[in-house]
Amino acid sequence: MRKKIIVITGSPRKAGNSFALTDAFIQAAQEKGHFVTRFDAAFMNVGGCHACETCYQTGEPCSFHDDFNRIAPAILEADTVVFSMPVYWYSIPAQIKAVIDKLFSFVVGGKDIAGKECALLACCEEEDMSVMDGVRIPIERMAALNKWKMVGEVLIPGVLHIGDIDKTEGCKKAAALAEKI
Repeated sequence: MRKKIIVITGSPRKAGNSFALTDAFIQAAQEKGHFVTRFDAAFMNVGGCHACETCYQTGEPCSFHDDFNRIAPAILEADTVVFSMPVYWYSIPAQIKAVIDKLFSFVVGGKDIAGKECALLACCEEEDMSVMDGVRIPIERMAALNKWKMVGEVLIPGVLHIGDIDKTEGCKKAAALAEKI
């Protein structure tokens, strides 16, 4: 079955390791016949949530009229939402965190987003897998809150420099994740 997949990235390094994971996943998903839409949050204007609770009152998801209003309709239509990011200071990078925080607009706006699939692609500099907890746990909890099914996670430690991902099985695992969707 062909699915609509949305991929939201959180890295400002276009040639970086998490982009390589993203590219491998997208290529494999497209080869399976899925429709993939990619949003690179680091190159978009998405501000933090103001908690104003005026979501959708202007007809748009966010009353502050930023690029989240381009992402939100795609999320509503998607079967699967994939988040791809590096770990920054043991947490989710701000570039993608703003998008995640604005998912609140669906709750305030009364939009049903339950039943979607969710996946995570992440990498970090350190070898200790617990470093990924600051990304993995929030994404898993967010998925559970939204009643999304986690279909997989690709978590790759030990990649600091551009190209280090090529010394791992990361891209192979990212491509294999597309098989689970």
